[in-house]
Amino acid sequence: MIEPGHACLSVRQQCELLGLSRSSYYYEPATEAPENLSLMRQIDEVYTKWPFFGSRRMAVWLAQQGGEAVNRKRVQRLMRLMGLEAVYAKPRTSQRHPDHRVWPYLLRSLAIDHVDQAWGSDITYVPMAQGYLYLVAILDWYSRRVLAWRLSNTLDGQFCEEALAEALSLGRRPEIFNTDQGAQFTARSFTDRLQEAGIAISMDGRGRALDNVFVERLWRTVKYEHLYMHAFASVAEVEASLAAYFRFYNELRPHQSLHYQTPVVVYAGKQVRAVEPICLSRRRAG
Repeated sequence: MIEPGHACLSVRQQCELLGLSRSSYYYEPATEAPENLSLMRQIDEVYTKWPFFGSRRMAVWLAQQGGEAVNRKRVQRLMRLMGLEAVYAKPRTSQRHPDHRVWPYLLRSLAIDHVDQAWGSDITYVPMAQGYLYLVAILDWYSRRVLAWRLSNTLDGQFCEEALAEALSLGRRPEIFNTDQGAQFTARSFTDRLQEAGIAISMDGRGRALDNVFVERLWRTVKYEHLYMHAFASVAEVEASLAAYFRFYNELRPHQSLHYQTPVVVYAGKQVRAVEPICLSRRRAG
């Protein structure tokens, strides 16, 4: 897609024409042995369907489906690498770094009835033919509009901060910004940016499957409608493909929860039919 030795166009110009960030061209996907990449793809599909599967249940399921034993320690390592953790309540077993404050969850039983009331963000795993990436997205809860997204080949926090900067550059800000308790979102550089903008910070409770449910639904939609249908060969290909998909998702795809209106229309306040308020109960996911 990008031709490094093009006679007329530099790499920068080609990236601009394709709507790609220049840095993504220089990314190399994170790699694993081919057999582990295949196993990670299976783990990702199972986890997307049943996020309550821990490593033990995941190993049993994979063995039953594949016909050969899968070592649980191997599954544990790969799930850690993918940033996956079963969603069930469990004891707190470690202390966080004192600079990484955990903020309370602010959205329980709160009616979400207008745009920019609450934004949510999360990270997911993106399989490739010869490697993998991580994807972060920022979503307006009420309209379901994807406001910004970024790819990375590591789980450092920079790509999350870049996505946040892009979302805020739109000239709007939420009253509440919700994430999980991952190190990317508890880092001072991330939370300070939110506080500077006057945004209240909310974080999911440990093991709470419903606390960021709209971003989790987004991941299922993106994966089953798009990512699982392709075997991407390069980072630039992933980025270009996701850019096209998110334009479709925001601007053209009718959403049942929005009375078959699009997120862009609802976010702009131009919808024909009002969207019902959203309210998450205290009930735990079973």
